[in-house]
Amino acid sequence: MVMGEPVVRVGAATDVGLVRSVNEDNYLVTGTVFAVADGMGGHAAGDVASGLAVAGLASLGTEGPVRPDDVRRHVMGLNRDILDAAARNPAQAGMGTTLTGLCLADFAGSAHWVVFNVGDSRVYRFAGGELAQLTVDHSEVAELVASGELSEAEAADDVRRNVVTRALGAGVAPEPDLLVFPPAAGDRFLLCSDGLTGELDSAAIAAVLAAVADPQAAADQLVRAAVDAGGRDNVTVVIVDHVRQDTAP
Repeated sequence: MVMGEPVVRVGAATDVGLVRSVNEDNYLVTGTVFAVADGMGGHAAGDVASGLAVAGLASLGTEGPVRPDDVRRHVMGLNRDILDAAARNPAQAGMGTTLTGLCLADFAGSAHWVVFNVGDSRVYRFAGGELAQLTVDHSEVAELVASGELSEAEAADDVRRNVVTRALGAGVAPEPDLLVFPPAAGDRFLLCSDGLTGELDSAAIAAVLAAVADPQAAADQLVRAAVDAGGRDNVTVVIVDHVRQDTAP
């Protein structure tokens, strides 16, 4: 155990939605690693790709303390797992997945959170009544918004909103974004696929996070609300609550 490691409570939920026939989302919850993966490719086995990503991520930290660069290398290494699986089964050629999550790591001798991201699934932090997106979407519309060519409102309805610019399963392993920061008791983290954010705006999401204290109940309610709002995509939510700090050496 790393000094200052937070004690957490976790809830997770997923639903195929009202339109898709297969749930291509997968999620991971371990003692120190939490993640959501949104598979892409439909006929090219997006569910297989997202499953491989979370299965491979589960071994992170099992052999000792993790440092931020270990997270980076591990996530990039998952790209090869997906490519190798596709090579063994040509029907799966072209499959890919997003991967976003939260991992406890040792940074300068104390526990820190590492947020990692490839693609357009997201990690948010809810603290002090405010919801803040910690990840940057790797998507075509996000780049157009950043350049001023689209507004946020226009991006929500743009035909390119599902085009990701970075994903696992690519010919060259994508570089994940990393964000490293110390834990703070009271923080609540939301990890989600775009099936949530495509149906609910930030205000609706924040309202549930503020009103529902139990992380499992909050995850269930968010997924149900996204399905009720249209359910046009698979919806997956993982909520991680930092309830207290462990000060044992």
